Amino acid sequence: MPHPRTLYRGLITALGVLLIGLVPSTVYAAPSVAEIEKQINEAWEKLEPAIEQYNKVHNDLTKNQKKARDLQKKIAPLSLQVQVSLGQVADMASAYYMTGPASRLTGLLNAKSPDQFLDQLTTLEQISQTQQQAIAGVAAQRDIYDGQKAQLDQLIATLAQQDAALAAQKKSIQAEMDRLQKLRIQAYGSSTVGGSLRIGVCPPVLPGGARATAVKKACSLIGKPYVWGADGPNSYDCSGLTKAAWAAAGKSLEHYTGAQWNESHYVSRANLQPGDLVFFYSDHHHVGIYVGNGLMVHAPHSGDYVRMAYISNMPISPSGTRSVL
Repeated sequence: MPHPRTLYRGLITALGVLLIGLVPSTVYAAPSVAEIEKQINEAWEKLEPAIEQYNKVHNDLTKNQKKARDLQKKIAPLSLQVQVSLGQVADMASAYYMTGPASRLTGLLNAKSPDQFLDQLTTLEQISQTQQQAIAGVAAQRDIYDGQKAQLDQLIATLAQQDAALAAQKKSIQAEMDRLQKLRIQAYGSSTVGGSLRIGVCPPVLPGGARATAVKKACSLIGKPYVWGADGPNSYDCSGLTKAAWAAAGKSLEHYTGAQWNESHYVSRANLQPGDLVFFYSDHHHVGIYVGNGLMVHAPHSGDYVRMAYISNMPISPSGTRSVL
C-alpha cells in the first residue's frame, strides 16, 4: 500500500496551484457571464479529478477499517488458544516436577518383567514427545498471533495517516468549491444554474431486468443536489449516482470513477444500451449512466442537480462507453 503522504502530496500540491492560479489579477472590467462560465468550467475540470481521488481514498479507508475489524475478530480466539495451550504446558511441567526423574527411574527399576520395563520406557518417551509437540504448538500459535497483531498495528497506523490526509484534502477541496459557488452566484444571481433537468423521457420504456432497474433508479434521482463525495440518499456526485443506480439493481460498484472503470468493460458507442456507463475526459474523472437516445443521467457539478444531458456535450474518454454486465 503506498504511503499516504506520497499518495496525496501531488494532489494537495495541484489543488494549491489551482487555487493560486485562479486568483484574479488586477480587475479592469467586470467579467461577462460567458467569461465566468468559462472560468468555472475550466476550474471544475481540474477539481473533479481531485474529488474522485478523494472518493478513492475514502473507499480505501473504509475497506482498511473493515480489514482491521476482521483481523481483530481473528486475533481474539487465537489469543485464547495461546493462553489455553500455555496452561496445558504449565500443567505438564508441574506434573513432571512432582513425579521427578528419580521417581520415574525408580518405577523402571521396579518393573516386574522386561515387557513392563519396555512399556514404562515407551510411556516416558511418549510423554516427552507430547510435551515437545505441545510446546512447539504453543510457539507456533504465538508466532501467528504476533504476526497478525503486527499486521493489525501497521494497518491501524496507516488508517490514522489516511484520516489526517483526508482531513487536509477535504478542507482544500471545500475551499475551492466555495470559491466556485461565489463565481456562480456572480454569474447567475443564485447558487444554481438554469436549464431543464429533464430533456427526454426518463425512464424510457424498457423490458424488465437489471438495466431497467438501474435506469429507473437514476431517473428517480433527477433533481437531487450535487454534493461532492455523496452517494445518497439525498445528494450525489457523479460516481455516487452511478453507484446508487446500479445498487438498486443488485450490482455493487465502488464510489470512485477509476474503480467503476475497472468494474466495467468496453462496448462500442453504437452498441450502448440503457444502464451502460459513459466516462468523460482522458482520465475518465466524470461518469454518467446512459438512458437511451443519446442521453444520460449524471450529477454534473457543485451548485447543480442530477439531470439529463446529451453524452455528446462532453468529450467521451477513449473506450469510455462501458457495461457493468
